[in-house]
Amino acid sequence: MNILEIGCGDGGNLLPFTELGCNTTGVDLSAGRIKDAILFFEERQIKGNFIASDIFKLKGLEHKFDLIICHDVIEHIKDKATFLSNLLKYINSEGIIFMSFPAWQMPFGGHQQICKSKIISHFPFIHLLPAPIYKGILKFGGESTGCIEELLSIKETKTSIELFEKLVHEKHITIIDRQLFFINPHYEIKFRLKPRRLYAIIAGIPYLRNFFTTSCFYTLK
Repeated sequence: MNILEIGCGDGGNLLPFTELGCNTTGVDLSAGRIKDAILFFEERQIKGNFIASDIFKLKGLEHKFDLIICHDVIEHIKDKATFLSNLLKYINSEGIIFMSFPAWQMPFGGHQQICKSKIISHFPFIHLLPAPIYKGILKFGGESTGCIEELLSIKETKTSIELFEKLVHEKHITIIDRQLFFINPHYEIKFRLKPRRLYAIIAGIPYLRNFFTTSCFYTLK
């Protein structure tokens, strides 16, 4: 299989696919993360193709892909409709797309956990405050200009379940599977918490479910 990850970071998500014999390609805007990915794979003596670029400015990819991974990426993108449309250029007719993101209204949907201030980084729902107040708190907490700009950008590009599914429907993309998590699977590694899906009753209530969904997993075609 030919597998592409957009926003691949240091290549960790692609490693198990490569070990299974898949042809893997990772693209990331950060040249530093791509450098780390190359070293990560070289240390393990396995082959992966890594490119530092905006995926949609990139030319010359050799083939379309059987699987495209976009893990915690779309919440950073302002023009989500164009992103989804362009994504279809890289998938083959039988291919699938895995996409995940934190629901915007969940306790740490603003990614404030990246703050250096322990108080701010552990403060839930702070990202839902009006932008001027949120910015003021971040400044008071001593956060860097770069960090503040990133957090305000995420606030601007926020992604709710309803917005995402509306855009997917408009682009004639089929949702094959959806899993909404009350306890994000990543928390098992970070906090030793067992993953838990959101109760079906809450998952069926639009808008309210966003406050309880720490991660949304979608399989698309």
